[in-house]
Amino acid sequence: MKAITHPPIRWADVPELAPGPGEVRLRVHATSVNRADLLQVAGHYPPPPGASPILGLEAAGVIDALGAGVEGWRVGDRAMSILAGGGYAEAVLIDARHLLPVPASMPLAVAGAVPEVFMTAWLNVLRLGGLRAGERVLIHGGSGGVGSAAIQLARQVGAEVWTTAGGAERCARCLTLGADVVIDHRDASVDFAARLQDAGGADVVLDVMGAKLLDRNLRALAVGGRLVVIGLQGGRKAELDLGRLLAARLTLIGSSLRGRSADDKATLAAAFQAEVGPLLADGRVAPVIDTTLPLPEAEAAHRHMAAGEHFGKIVLCTPGT
Repeated sequence: MKAITHPPIRWADVPELAPGPGEVRLRVHATSVNRADLLQVAGHYPPPPGASPILGLEAAGVIDALGAGVEGWRVGDRAMSILAGGGYAEAVLIDARHLLPVPASMPLAVAGAVPEVFMTAWLNVLRLGGLRAGERVLIHGGSGGVGSAAIQLARQVGAEVWTTAGGAERCARCLTLGADVVIDHRDASVDFAARLQDAGGADVVLDVMGAKLLDRNLRALAVGGRLVVIGLQGGRKAELDLGRLLAARLTLIGSSLRGRSADDKATLAAAFQAEVGPLLADGRVAPVIDTTLPLPEAEAAHRHMAAGEHFGKIVLCTPGT
């Protein structure tokens, strides 16, 4: 079979895969680009021990082989899943407990943009952040894959949604997607923390920047607010004012999905399907797709993400599917 290998990024022959006990082999129709893929290529985000060294944190396709002991799935079923790696390939092995059914009305090319961003948004905004109806959330990077998914999920629970995005056009698209307030982070004259405090503060902040925004994110929170950090694009280390945490009873949560145990991911997949599966099935939430490219053009897709002008997901489709 073929897959994207690196370095350098190229479409090359790799060994065929055979599912072991509890695994299925998914014939990949679509995957998508996540910022972690760019970090892995740059040598900054290696796969967890035992994971495939091939890029790709999600995939959608058709099951074409079952390992021993797999129940509830058959050859020919359409499925999608988060991955610790391996999605940039014609086939990938997946723990059957991590599989999610692809809604009947959803094309596989769309499903390839669902698992990583929607599970990340759901886990961090709703489960860890505990966002509830009537609360206010600030989602950094609303024009990205996770951000655009988080906006939709926050709207579904009845929250007031604030988000940041870069440039007037992308800010306008966030409003169309369901955000109540959008702040252009390219406008240096705007202090999002001050604006949030003027409005009463955010109950939840979802952050991808890390150190760069830590102080402002904490200032943006309401009493009892929760800051969930899922990325370090703005650095790893920052000074923390513990007095602010104590006085305002704030909670700081660090979170990642890729390195969780197989059992943990299985539990999350089941809960995600129960809570978000119906929203995907009837179209109340859906991935926002910016660009679709053939998988052999993964390098061009990475350049497109690195340029920072995309809105939503960059999908990669396997040739011949």
